[in-house]
Amino acid sequence: MSSQGNGHAAAGTCPVAHGALTTTGASTMDWWPNALNLDILHQHDRKTNPMGEGFDYREVVKHLDVAALKKDLAALMTDSQPWWPADWGHYGGLMIRMAWHAAGSYRVADGRGGGGTGNQRFAPLNSWPDNTNLDKARRLLWPIKRKYGNQVSWADLFILAGNIAYETMGFKTYGFSFGRADIWHPEKDIYWGSEKEWLGATRYEGDGADRASLENPLAAVQMGLIYVNPQGVGGVPDPQRTAHDIRITFARMAMNDEETVALTAGGHTVGKTHGNGDAANLGPEPEGADVHEQGLGWMNHVTRGIGRDTVTSGLEGAWTTHPTKWDNGYFDMLFGHEWELRKSPAGAWQWEPITIKDEDRPVDVEDPSIRHNPIMTDADMAMKVDPEYRKISERFHKDPAYFSQVFARAWFKLTHRDMGPKVRYIGPEVPAGDLIWQDPVPAGRSGYDVAAVKASIEVSGLSISDMVTTAWDSARTYRGSDMRGGANGARIRLAPQRTWEGNEPARLERVLAVLEPIAHAHDVSVADVIVLAGNVGVEHAANAAGFHISVPFTPGRGDATQVHTDIDSFQYLEPLADGFRNWQKEQYAVSPEEMLLDRTQLMGLTAHEMTVLVGGLRVIGTNHGGTTDGVFTDHVGSLTPDFFVTLTDMAYSWKPTGRNSYDIVDRHTGATKWTATRVDLVFGSNSILRAYAEVYAQDDSRGKFVHDFVAAWTKVMNADRFDVASH
Repeated sequence: MSSQGNGHAAAGTCPVAHGALTTTGASTMDWWPNALNLDILHQHDRKTNPMGEGFDYREVVKHLDVAALKKDLAALMTDSQPWWPADWGHYGGLMIRMAWHAAGSYRVADGRGGGGTGNQRFAPLNSWPDNTNLDKARRLLWPIKRKYGNQVSWADLFILAGNIAYETMGFKTYGFSFGRADIWHPEKDIYWGSEKEWLGATRYEGDGADRASLENPLAAVQMGLIYVNPQGVGGVPDPQRTAHDIRITFARMAMNDEETVALTAGGHTVGKTHGNGDAANLGPEPEGADVHEQGLGWMNHVTRGIGRDTVTSGLEGAWTTHPTKWDNGYFDMLFGHEWELRKSPAGAWQWEPITIKDEDRPVDVEDPSIRHNPIMTDADMAMKVDPEYRKISERFHKDPAYFSQVFARAWFKLTHRDMGPKVRYIGPEVPAGDLIWQDPVPAGRSGYDVAAVKASIEVSGLSISDMVTTAWDSARTYRGSDMRGGANGARIRLAPQRTWEGNEPARLERVLAVLEPIAHAHDVSVADVIVLAGNVGVEHAANAAGFHISVPFTPGRGDATQVHTDIDSFQYLEPLADGFRNWQKEQYAVSPEEMLLDRTQLMGLTAHEMTVLVGGLRVIGTNHGGTTDGVFTDHVGSLTPDFFVTLTDMAYSWKPTGRNSYDIVDRHTGATKWTATRVDLVFGSNSILRAYAEVYAQDDSRGKFVHDFVAAWTKVMNADRFDVASH
């Protein structure tokens, strides 16, 4: 960039520094791609949020006029706009697809994705091939969002619009909860796959023939899809192979076979696919479109491209005779005809009936005097071809009322799975009953003598390590992605958690044998006693370091039962690694420090909270199996900053001894003083984490270290306390 002598930029040159104010130029991670990227712990900073710190959406939405909003949404469904006309004069199919694809990105393995944050507004989801033209649905909702403003979030609006769409087409939904607060920046914590191109196929081992090898934690079969390829595996029709993909994908969304069939059929009972044109005429997706498109993508400026000429998935046609009406037409059509493969006008594979009466064909979306063949995707044909799916489909076909009932509950689960426990539900349409996937926990007693319970714990004979470790293991299962897990419920004493390797079952049994009788003697929950014992351990460790503190404690946790614990679902919460306790189940392709970041983010902790917790837990002596890696102190059990003091002391050198093992060597004597893992040493090697470590290693930070550790510890113990107003 050059300039003239008068200080003004030369004509035709750029007046700004590229890379400083734009996204061009190499980033730090571009220069050092193997460096530990802490960005997932820094996302959704207050700086990205335009709302003031006093704004609490979950409180504001309680004052929303729900009836008025639903009335406006119902009116929207049939208010067709010339710039994007409604199929058959009803936007129901489009709005259901928007809600479905918002919620359907959820996967049970890490609880990420889903419709709980309004993330469909941002990249990459807003530009996924599977989300083509959903930008139009969101833009159609804008007048309603503008009217109700901050009283309703985009996230709630997306899902509610799907509910209202079904209701205006004659279906009775199971219920609805408000309370999904919007995010204001793309989510960096969600791994959507390693592919560098849309619809790539690199998430399977080898050549992909083993479809069960779908990479964890992914659920969709290809980059840019929500579920499976509608044309078949890799775009090649084969309903039986597609059925295999569907079963794996929907299981990773926490759905069983019956729910899978209900969702497939219920979603395709209304609306249509769009492929009546040339996909090559579509412009770039929203994130790639020019500014004059104003955030809209896939615009067709070559041919008409709207109404009957819309191109979305490339498949073309409706599934049923009456696509704006809730009925049993899907199964009537599926079982009432033989089907053959044909190509849509856009060139996509789809199944069409070999013969069909003219009156059974759905009418054109714009001209009711014209009729077209119905279609089925390869996924639809899987409902007929796969033996188990067929049994369920036949039952639904014979019993429409049962089908509607199962779909209502499955749709509710799909759209609410990532909202967490029922205590977080808001609004007049929250269903009364408890569902097992909501991980119900009965209310605990809070009005008791906490000091008396503490006194019993004090004389229990448990060590500081036993108390702190058990409380940590109970609470660390919490993941903010879908608000599951945590200490409330004390599920650490139930299957499957009681036998998890990461919980050291033998040690856990010994500790529970002491704490459970204390809980029974005082008529309080085991969950409260476990957390309170952890607090006692922290207080003892702080006292040993010369600081007399009282760790905050809020009683009222309840104890879950085995009957209300879905063992299969909870298996996904099992930790494979816990850097806080310097443990991992086995060696993985992902580095130990990256696994630490993943767990930290799921627990809702910041980078400095992670730092102080690791340092404190090391010196308290909570390592899995009692290993001494990273225990850089001669005063184990004392809450000192010795971990950081040793790590930053140049009197030592660091010698690799294995893939994940290091010796800490005294430079003067050459003797090995301590041992460490990568998780320990990353706090000295990563420039950001070292900056935090240096704060706690300073001579004037001993009090700050204890204070910060207690604050972070309390945050972990209370992460799942949604019944506490200050949460």
